Amino acid sequence: MRKIVINDDWGGFCLSFEAMQLYAKLSGFTLATDDYDNEYLIHSSGTQIYDSNLQRDDPILIQVFEQLGKKANGIHASLKIVEIPDDVDWIIVEYDGVEHVAEKHRTWC
Repeated sequence: MRKIVINDDWGGFCLSFEAMQLYAKLSGFTLATDDYDNEYLIHSSGTQIYDSNLQRDDPILIQVFEQLGKKANGIHASLKIVEIPDDVDWIIVEYDGVEHVAEKHRTWC
């Protein structure tokens, strides 16, 4: 089974400062803060990554959430892990910050 971290409440996916610190420590990234007090990770290549850009099935993200539990929740976030079969091609669907995992399919508008 594949584990995926999603936000289960209004407000949107966001990690706490403690979770960002732990993620940086476990991944070898550097933690920094921008002019608006938003934390982000800096890869050794110089690439900046905000928590909302992390791959939700990232094993380090899963480890951080499992280790910290509710302490991993950022402001207005209520994170949880959803487990899906390994062979499912998936996406995260979001409405007003509440997310769920869905199987990918073709869509036309």
